[in-house]
Amino acid sequence: MLITNNMLKNSLKDYSNINNKICREVKDKKLYRIVNGLYDTNGDTSAYLLASSIYGPSYISFEYALSYYGLIPERVNAVTCATFNKKKRKIYNNHFGTFSYEDVPSRAFPYEIILKQEGNYSFIMATAEKALCDKLYTLKTQIWNEALTYLGISNINVQKKEWLITDEVSRNMGGVIASRYSRLNARQVACDKINKMFGLNVWCEYRDDYRELDDKLE
Repeated sequence: MLITNNMLKNSLKDYSNINNKICREVKDKKLYRIVNGLYDTNGDTSAYLLASSIYGPSYISFEYALSYYGLIPERVNAVTCATFNKKKRKIYNNHFGTFSYEDVPSRAFPYEIILKQEGNYSFIMATAEKALCDKLYTLKTQIWNEALTYLGISNINVQKKEWLITDEVSRNMGGVIASRYSRLNARQVACDKINKMFGLNVWCEYRDDYRELDDKLE
């Protein structure tokens, strides 16, 4: 059974140090911490039953839902969930397992989801079709960005700019710059040969569009 911190404080109000009592309950495995302020009394509770209570609004989707419906053969250990407008992927690890939360478009978020009940637990899960669409959406974004990187085109997501850390931006641009200059070098060699052969003065350079984009976003 799920128990919040407020519920515990109310039931343990006769104790002089409630927080110490809660810590002892956790140490004695009478309580199992899920996240700050949320516990379960049963250490064998299935992870998917807790997913909607950990971080929300959210619903179970992507690989876990596809496995749940038998649409993929792989066993999925992490409970994968969809959120919206969080702008950052979240991962929680606790006694019950691993839970991941990733954005989908806000306009699509409320459709084709089902509130399920198992005993005293309730959770929200995408329909099979919605889980597949969510997965295709994340794959589309990933493949598109990989294609742009391969072509040497900067692809830092403007929506994610505000929460990308410096190292992530550097890694992203490192791949872009390596791809663009591996092609640019060959073209510059060709320019040199053309100039020598025909007495011309042609040259080529990449436009630093990624720097312009960064300046506009700052």
